[in-house]
Amino acid sequence: MSADKVFHSRSQGIPSEGVKDQYADGKAARVWKKYIGDSNQRTKNYRDFLSGLLRKHGCVRVLDVACGTGIDSMMLLDEGFEVVSVDASDKMLKHALKARWEKRKDPRYDDWVIEEASWQTLPQDVQAFLPGASFDAVICLGNSFAHLLDEFEDQRTQRMCLRNFATVLKPGGLLFIDHRNYDAMIDSGATPGHSIYYNCMYPVDIKTSVLVVRGKPELVALDYCIDAAEDGHETEKSEFRLCYYPHKLDSFTSMLDEAFDNRAKHNIYADFQPLERVRNPAYYIHVMQKAMR
Repeated sequence: MSADKVFHSRSQGIPSEGVKDQYADGKAARVWKKYIGDSNQRTKNYRDFLSGLLRKHGCVRVLDVACGTGIDSMMLLDEGFEVVSVDASDKMLKHALKARWEKRKDPRYDDWVIEEASWQTLPQDVQAFLPGASFDAVICLGNSFAHLLDEFEDQRTQRMCLRNFATVLKPGGLLFIDHRNYDAMIDSGATPGHSIYYNCMYPVDIKTSVLVVRGKPELVALDYCIDAAEDGHETEKSEFRLCYYPHKLDSFTSMLDEAFDNRAKHNIYADFQPLERVRNPAYYIHVMQKAMR
């Protein structure tokens, strides 16, 4: 990345595969867990949307490729799905492993697989710990994919990762992937304020910065300030920055279609509703169904 494009994340770190781990210092991972709450605090719309479509299409085995602290994986395990959870951040995985240990008396968690893996080498990584595995569904939600920045300025790494998601899917399988409404952020300089995933119990303020390089939006930085002091456990000021690639709806749609060789069924939702019903959504959710042959 050239010097004129440096924009520092407040959470630094590089994992083994070379993708920046913005949770590497552990601080953001701890505060993020407060922001998202536990699996019982997921919004009902989210739970019903995801579980409903998985069941409608007969999905049983799900790969969560950005499991983080394990919240989505636990929600799906509670709903009766078989889940394999991976993440590139060992700091986030520590929370997921701790959650699995705490649920060790619940038989639904006995076969929960949690491993470190990179999107760039996902098929190989999965084969290393689950030889021959393929999945009925892959989920990459909560704006996770946008953490992957465009180092080469041609989105080659992002395209490769999307192809890897398609590769580990069975024919007819589903990919759920989302991104924030970056079109609105670029136009207004503000983040749509409502949350569709989390019922956070703490006051949250998000400051939005858009970095434009040679006339093109290259990065969005969100500065989170979470006031969790009243719980008696978080003594330091709960502030951290996460940086994202600003995927526009039209270009991301085209990139997804290309990853599936333009043969997948592609549905787009706005905040879990039909696209035309929501004027200024917080998130766009893409559901890709891989071609049968």
